[in-house]
Amino acid sequence: MAQPVSLIISFYNKIELLKLIFAALERQTFRNFEVIIADDGSNNEVVAEINSIIANFFFEIKHVWQEDDGWQKNKILNKAIVVSEGDYLIFIDGDCIPHRRFVQEHFENKVENQVICGRRVMLTECVSKGLTINKINNGYLEYSVVFPLFYETVFCKRKTFMEDMLRVRSKLFRKLFLKDRKRYLLGCNYSIFKSDLLKVNGFDERFHNPGLGEDTDLEDRLARIGVFCISKKHLVTIFHVNHLHFNTDNESNKELFKENKNNYVTFTPHGIIKKEAKNYDN
Repeated sequence: MAQPVSLIISFYNKIELLKLIFAALERQTFRNFEVIIADDGSNNEVVAEINSIIANFFFEIKHVWQEDDGWQKNKILNKAIVVSEGDYLIFIDGDCIPHRRFVQEHFENKVENQVICGRRVMLTECVSKGLTINKINNGYLEYSVVFPLFYETVFCKRKTFMEDMLRVRSKLFRKLFLKDRKRYLLGCNYSIFKSDLLKVNGFDERFHNPGLGEDTDLEDRLARIGVFCISKKHLVTIFHVNHLHFNTDNESNKELFKENKNNYVTFTPHGIIKKEAKNYDN
């Protein structure tokens, strides 16, 4: 039976983090969703372990894999979109653990011709190393993590964005005091109707590096057809696990992004469907 929501996880080799994500997904208050692992070339041992555990959860899991050919995130995301059965798509990265109301809040706030954008709470190195499945099962990220994060934020001057842990679910309160505003797309936490994403042909697969253009190109192309990114501050919360970061200063990305911008590209010819470029209005 097709699910109304497909949750797509960008993934590469970090199987222990994936298990933490699955533990968090087991606690979701909204349970009518499928999970798609968009795997950019994990090794054989990791693939075997994924295959051994995917039947252990209440949600259906699809594992979409491609050979390791360097950073090809946009390509594997397009493949995941193709196999998705949900009308509504949620995207997270494989180092991000969702709050228990994460799927529910994305689904409840969905609007056609709009991207729902969340932010992320940055877990410190110490907190990240101490994460376990048992802690997640017991609600650690929703409650107990406040104390160590507060200590490291205030006394160790860590940049955690822990203010995003504040939950504001009242629609009346949000309407009066929290105005939803247009904001940039954060690739590890956003959702969109599949039909809207197909209007621009998904991701431009020529981006072979993380950084500028990886997410911003999609954001720009969607905006050109009137699909804007709307921030849902203090909702749709994820917790980003601490790790070493990629170099995101890539000249090739900058050139591709500039090219699409100058040519006012909407429907990329380098996306899900490979064809000649065209504008949305044509």
